[in-house]
Amino acid sequence: MKNIIRWFIANTVAANLLMIFIIIAGLFTLSRLRMEVFPDITIGIVNVTIVYPGASPEDIEESICVRVEEKIQGIDGVKRITSSSNEGYGSVNVEIENGEDINEIEDKIKTQIDAITSFPDAAEKPIIRSFEGSPEVITVAVHGHTDEKSLISIAEKVRDEINDLPEVTQTRLTKKPREISIEISENTLQKYGLSFDYIAGRIRSSSMDVPGGAIETSDGEILIRSQGQAYTGEEFGMIPVLSMSDGSTLLLKDIANIIDGFQDVEYDIKFNSEPAALIRVYRTGEQNALDIADAVHEYLAKTEPLMAPGISLTSWKDESVILRGRIELLTRNAYLGLCLVLIVLALFLKPKLAAWVSLGIPISFMGGFWLLPVFDISINMISLFTFILVLGIVVDDAIVVGENIHIFRKRGLSGKEAALAGAYQVAKPVIFAVLTTMVTFTPMMIVEGALGKIWRIIPVVTIVVLLFSLIESLTILPAHLAHINDEKSEDNFLSIWWAKIQLRIHNGLQSFIKKIYEPSLKWALLHRANTIAISISIFILTIGVVASGILKFSFFPPLEADIIIAGVEYPEGTPIVITKTGLEQVEESAFRLRDSLEVLYPDKKIFINMCATAGDQPVKTQSARGPGNLDASFFGSHLAECVIELAPGEERPLSAAAISKMWRELTGSIPGVRELTFDSDLFTTGAPIEVQLRSTDQKELREVTTLLKDKLQSYAGVFDIKDSFSAGKDEIKLRLRPEAQNYGINMASLARQVRQAFYGDEVQRIQRGRDEVKVFLRYPKNERVSLNNLEQMNVRVGSNVEVPLGQVARGELSSGYSTITRIDRKRSINITADVDLTEANANEILQKFEENHVKPLLINYPSVSYSFEGEQREQRDTLSSLYKNFALALFVVYGLLAIPFRSYLQPLIIMSAIPFGFTGAVIGHLIMGMNLAVLSVIGIVALSGVVVNDSLVMVDFINRYRREDDKTVLDAALAAGPRRFRPILLTSVTTFVGLFPLIIEKSVQAKFLVPMAISLAFGVLFATFITLLLVPTSYVIIHDFQQWIRNKNN
Repeated sequence: MKNIIRWFIANTVAANLLMIFIIIAGLFTLSRLRMEVFPDITIGIVNVTIVYPGASPEDIEESICVRVEEKIQGIDGVKRITSSSNEGYGSVNVEIENGEDINEIEDKIKTQIDAITSFPDAAEKPIIRSFEGSPEVITVAVHGHTDEKSLISIAEKVRDEINDLPEVTQTRLTKKPREISIEISENTLQKYGLSFDYIAGRIRSSSMDVPGGAIETSDGEILIRSQGQAYTGEEFGMIPVLSMSDGSTLLLKDIANIIDGFQDVEYDIKFNSEPAALIRVYRTGEQNALDIADAVHEYLAKTEPLMAPGISLTSWKDESVILRGRIELLTRNAYLGLCLVLIVLALFLKPKLAAWVSLGIPISFMGGFWLLPVFDISINMISLFTFILVLGIVVDDAIVVGENIHIFRKRGLSGKEAALAGAYQVAKPVIFAVLTTMVTFTPMMIVEGALGKIWRIIPVVTIVVLLFSLIESLTILPAHLAHINDEKSEDNFLSIWWAKIQLRIHNGLQSFIKKIYEPSLKWALLHRANTIAISISIFILTIGVVASGILKFSFFPPLEADIIIAGVEYPEGTPIVITKTGLEQVEESAFRLRDSLEVLYPDKKIFINMCATAGDQPVKTQSARGPGNLDASFFGSHLAECVIELAPGEERPLSAAAISKMWRELTGSIPGVRELTFDSDLFTTGAPIEVQLRSTDQKELREVTTLLKDKLQSYAGVFDIKDSFSAGKDEIKLRLRPEAQNYGINMASLARQVRQAFYGDEVQRIQRGRDEVKVFLRYPKNERVSLNNLEQMNVRVGSNVEVPLGQVARGELSSGYSTITRIDRKRSINITADVDLTEANANEILQKFEENHVKPLLINYPSVSYSFEGEQREQRDTLSSLYKNFALALFVVYGLLAIPFRSYLQPLIIMSAIPFGFTGAVIGHLIMGMNLAVLSVIGIVALSGVVVNDSLVMVDFINRYRREDDKTVLDAALAAGPRRFRPILLTSVTTFVGLFPLIIEKSVQAKFLVPMAISLAFGVLFATFITLLLVPTSYVIIHDFQQWIRNKNN
C-alpha cells in the first residue's frame, strides 16, 4: 500500500487524470440513466391464464384450475401455487423459490400445460407469462360528447400518431373489444327449419380465404387464391344460407340482425363528466419517462387545436410530474446536506484541507453514477435517497487521512513526507473500516420477499460510492495534500474573520477535551466496572422501550400518491344501471369537494381532473398490485371507481389522505352499496391485517371466517374488516330429464345449443387492422333477458325434430361463487382489515388475535389451516432474512477486524459500539415522534458498519501507543482518546448533518425514507459518545482479563 501511495504522490498528473476520468465518466453516464419514481420490481412469479368464455367460477375451477395445479405441483423450485377461478377465466400464479431461474421454470410449466389434453373445447389457448410489467408513464384521455364509434375512431387515430413518436414504443387503448354479432330469433329458426349449427357451418364454409397453389406458365409463376373472407357486417350479410323452392336464395341478412360494433361489455368511462377513451403510454427497457412525457405533451399541444369541435385531449396520471417533484425534493435535501457537511469541514479543518477532503464527495458520487448501469439501477427515490444517506459517511475516510497528514505537517515534515507517512499510518484501519461498512450493508442485498428487490439498491449504491471514496482518500487526496503550501496565508478580511472563528472553535474543542472529556475518560477507566454496568443498563432500557410497545413498529409506512381512488362495489350481479347511479353520487360529491377546495385555497389549483369508470376498477387494480397482492383484479357490472387527480404533493397545502377524508365525508352512505373505499396510496405491500384460511371443507371454511371476523371487531383501531368470499350471481343448473333419452338428446348436445343461443357461438375470428374481431352467432338481445326466454327455447335433434327445453331438462336456481381462490390445491378465504396507527399496532393485534382467538378456535376445525399474508408475510420474509444475513455479516466483520489486529478479543471491543447505535436509533425515533419501520431496521443494520469505524481507529491508536511509545495500557487509552477525539467527532457530525435536512423533511412524499435516516444519524451520534468512553474502557478490561488469566496460569 505504501508504494501505491508514494507513486501517486510522486505522479500528481496521474492522480489528476484519475480524478478527471471518474468525474467525466460519471457525468456522461448520469445523463443517460433511466429515471423512474419507484424502481421496477421483477417478481418471481409465473402466471397462467386461460379464458373460458361464459363459464361460471365453479366450471373454471373444475375444468381449468384444478387440472393446471395438478400438472405443475411437482415441478422443482415451485414455492407456492395460487389459483383464482372467476367468471369466464381462470388464473394460476406459480411462486418461485428464491435463487431459482424463472425462465427455466417458466419453460417447464409451459411443457406441463401443453401436455394437458382435457381442457374444454371452448377454452382458449393458455397464456403463460412472468410478471414483468411495463411501467405506465402518462395517459391521454380523448373525451367529448359524441357517439361511441366516433370517439373510438378518433382515439385510435390519436393512438397511432402517439405510437409514431420516436420516443414512444408501447401504447394501449382502453376500449371495448370489437365484435360482429349475428342475431337470429327463435321464431326465425322455426320458420325456416334452421339450427345454429347449420347456419354456423354455412358461415364458416363461405367466409374464408384459401391459397390454391400456383400455375407454372412460360411467363412465370402465377399464384392462385380462393378469396371469400368476410370482414364487415355487410359482407357477412351477403352469405347465402338457404336455397328456396322458388329458386331465390335466402341470405344471412334476410334472417339475421347483424351488428358490427363492440362487445356487449358493461363498461363505461367518463373523463371530467364526458364520454372518454384512454390511451396509456408505457416505458420499456432503458427509456426515460421524462423524455416520453415531454414528447407526448408536445404532441398534445400541436394536436389539441386541430381536433373536431367538442373533442378534447387531456394528459392524465403523468408520472413525469411526480418524478420531477420527487427528484427535486431529494436533490434539494442533498444540496442542503452537502452545504452543511462543507460548513462543518470548513469550521474544523484548514480551508485548503477542507476543500480537498470535500472533493471526495463529487468524485465518489460520480464513480457511483458511472457504475449504476452495471448493476441495472436507475435514478429513482431509493437510489437518490441512498446518495443522501452516504453523503456524510463518504468523507469519513478522507477526514481520517487528511487529519493525520495535517498532524504530520505540524510536526515539521515536508509536504510529500507528511502525505506518505500520514496516509500510510491510517491506511490499514481506513481500508478495514470501509470494508466493515460495506459488509454490514450487504445483508440488504439478499433480503427475501418482493421488497427485497427494492432494498438491494441501497447496499449496491453505498458499496460502489464507498469504494470510490476509499480509492480517492488513499490515492488522489494524499497527492493533492502533498503539494499544499501552508506557509502562505490570505490577508483579506473574510479569511481573517474565518480564521478567528476556526481558532475559537479549535480553542473551545481543546478546552472541552481538557476540562470535560479527559477527566470523564479518566473516571471511566478508573471505575471500569461502573462504566460497563451503566452501558449495559442503557442498552437493556432501550430493549425495554421497544419490547413494551412505547415505540411501535409499522412495517412499511404508506407511500402517498397524487391521486385518490374511490371504489364502489355492489353485490355481485347488480345491473350496470344501478352501479352507475351509485357512481354518480360519488362524482357529485367530488365536484362539491372541488368547490370546497377552491373556497378554502383560492390561490391553489388542487383538483386537476376526474375519471369515472363503471364496470371496472382499472386504477385500483394497478395500485393494488403490490408485492403482497400480485393478482389483484377488479371488474364486473357491480363495480365502479372514480379517480381524482390532484396537484403534485410539493405544490398543494393538503395531503392526499386529508383530501380523501373530506371526500369520504361529503359522499356519505350510498343505498345498496356493499363496499365504498377511498384510497390514496401509491404503493402497497398488502393489508396490515390479512389472515388466510385454507381448507378442503367449504362449510367449515365459511364458519371459521364468520367467527374470526366477529372476534376481530372487538379490537380498538381495527376498521374496514372484510373477507374475500362473496356470493356470486344467481345461476341456473340444467339437468337432463329421463325423457331426454327418448329423443336422443345428451348433455353435450343440450349444453352446446344453450351456449349458442345465450352466450353465442364464435363462428370466426378475423383480423381487421390492429383489432381482432370475434364473430358471434346467437339470439337477439331481447330474447336473452328473462327466464321465460330459456323456457321457450327449442332443443333440436337431427334435421326435423324440435323439442321445448322444459320437456327434456329441468333447471335449478342457486347462488354461485363470485371468485374461488385456492392456495396449494385447497380453497381459501382471506380476512383483511386496516389499522389506525394512531390507536393500534398491527403486529400487537395479530399476536393477541392469534393466541386468544385463532389457535383456540381451530382446535374444533381440524381441516382448516391459517397463515398471515399481505403486509405480514412481506414483513416475515424481509425481517427473517435480514436478521439471518445480519448475523452472518457480523461474523464477517469480526473476521475482518480479527485479521489486521491479530487478536480474538480486540474485535469484540470494536464491535461493542454496535448495540449503542441501536440505542441512538431508538432515541432518535422517540425525539422525532416516529414509529419504527422496516427502513429503521435496515438503517440499524447499516449503522453497525459505520459505528465500528471510529472504534477501529481508536483501538488501532491504543495499540500503536503501546507498541511504539511503550506506554502502559491505561496511559495508552488516556492518550488515544484525546488524540482521536477531533476526527471521531468530525466524522460523526458530518454523517449527522448530511442526513439532517432529510430528517426534518415534512413532505409526505419522502416520509417513508425518514426512519432510515433517523436510525443512521442518531445512531452514529450516540455511538460516538459511547465509543469515546466505552471502547477505551473495554480495552483496559480485556487487558485486565488477559492479565488475570496469565497470572492464574503462572
